[in-house]
Amino acid sequence: MSHLTKVGITHGDVNSIAYELLIKTFSDAREIELFTPVIYGSSKSASYHRKVLDNNTVNFYIINRAEDAQDGKVNLVNCVKEETKIELGTASSEAGESAFIALDTAANDLNEGKIDLLVTLPINKDSMQSNRFSFPGHTEFLEERFAKGNDKALMTLVSGSLKVAVATGHIPLSEVPTAISKELILKKLRTLNHCLKRDFLIEKPRIAVLGLNPHAGENGLLGKEEAEIIEPAVKEAQNERILCAGPFAADGFFGTGRHAAFDAVLAMYHDQGLIPFKTLAMNSGVNYTAGLPVVRTSPDHGTAYDIAGKNEASDESFRQAIYLGIVIVRNRKLYDEARKSPLKKMFFDRGRDDEKLDLTKEDDDM
Repeated sequence: MSHLTKVGITHGDVNSIAYELLIKTFSDAREIELFTPVIYGSSKSASYHRKVLDNNTVNFYIINRAEDAQDGKVNLVNCVKEETKIELGTASSEAGESAFIALDTAANDLNEGKIDLLVTLPINKDSMQSNRFSFPGHTEFLEERFAKGNDKALMTLVSGSLKVAVATGHIPLSEVPTAISKELILKKLRTLNHCLKRDFLIEKPRIAVLGLNPHAGENGLLGKEEAEIIEPAVKEAQNERILCAGPFAADGFFGTGRHAAFDAVLAMYHDQGLIPFKTLAMNSGVNYTAGLPVVRTSPDHGTAYDIAGKNEASDESFRQAIYLGIVIVRNRKLYDEARKSPLKKMFFDRGRDDEKLDLTKEDDDM
């Protein structure tokens, strides 16, 4: 029986750089020694892109189902049966339908345990819209498919020790202030705290919480959300023994290197977190969907239509997405196994009831 991790990969938008990333990554034969790729896509689309890139170094092993995947091969589940018209650098409903079929098939296999994790290549969210896909992105689609009970997905960007999560995701900026609530922030903090412990094996994670307004509200002069919503959420989380602090003024937080004192940062909205993250880690960053019972990662960039077919795309973020997904799968097994034994649980959960938390000050421990 194989011990290699089965990594499901959706082919994304066929008019984008997605197949270029696949071809570049698997041109290095060493990759398939580390894991077993199971690509969900189209044999015809793959052939088209190989010709465009004039790259015949990758031989896709065409299969009809994930169960037929073989170690040592670049397996491609030919789930998109109809030929898709490819127009590089252009959004189209055909490409959107092709991307959806691959995603839907992979999600079903992930649910049934036929693959160990899912790595999604970039899609065009607008061209994906249909009566079967009415979501602003992968995160929301996977949340509906896999979330249990009141659990919610948490968009988290990861690059090495830098981890940035967002309290609100793919919503208009005008809706952020009304979407922010004490309950929402507290729930995101709980999810992020558990994710850092289980998925990254950080025993006592430290989380920074950013403010919503300029200068974190300037004592109410520039906004009251900090005093009325964010601070109370942080205090309640601290009472639950979550090591968090804030709200911090977002404008100088990353520029001064303050983020290095924390294991993760919770931003209030999409661009507040992603702009500094991508500035610091554009080529190596990974989009990780935390808070779900399944593992999904993705490169932190989009379709890059402007360079599609030009052989200019970097596959570094895609590779890192694969590696991170494999690490998280292994970490979860280690974490869960350790907690099956009461003695090991005592070791991991030890702590003093009278411990006081103050992460607003820099000290020798940070």
